[in-house]
Amino acid sequence: MPKKSAPLQFIEPIGARVLVLKDEPKRETKGGIALPDAAEIPTITGRIVTISRQVAHDEDVPLRQYDKILFHPKNAIPVDFEPDNQLFVVPVEDVVAVFRKDKPETEPE
Repeated sequence: MPKKSAPLQFIEPIGARVLVLKDEPKRETKGGIALPDAAEIPTITGRIVTISRQVAHDEDVPLRQYDKILFHPKNAIPVDFEPDNQLFVVPVEDVVAVFRKDKPETEPE
């Protein structure tokens, strides 16, 4: 008898939060020096996987799905979805920067 697979699970952030796939921590310096695990440089960048409905409808929050962001990890909540998971629910107020290819438009004064 075939084994039943578990149903797929989806994570939808609630409130002013985004779901972020955290980038891998750096394991070597720019100069090519390999770092031991205990000396990893903390990485606080990641890619937004999903945004909450509140964020999607808030014109004052310039975040979109797939944006690369810099975030403060203190309030990031890890999601135990699968082993070696790098998913975190991050409050919008902890997102400190968005990486853009184009210069943002400035608002007229």
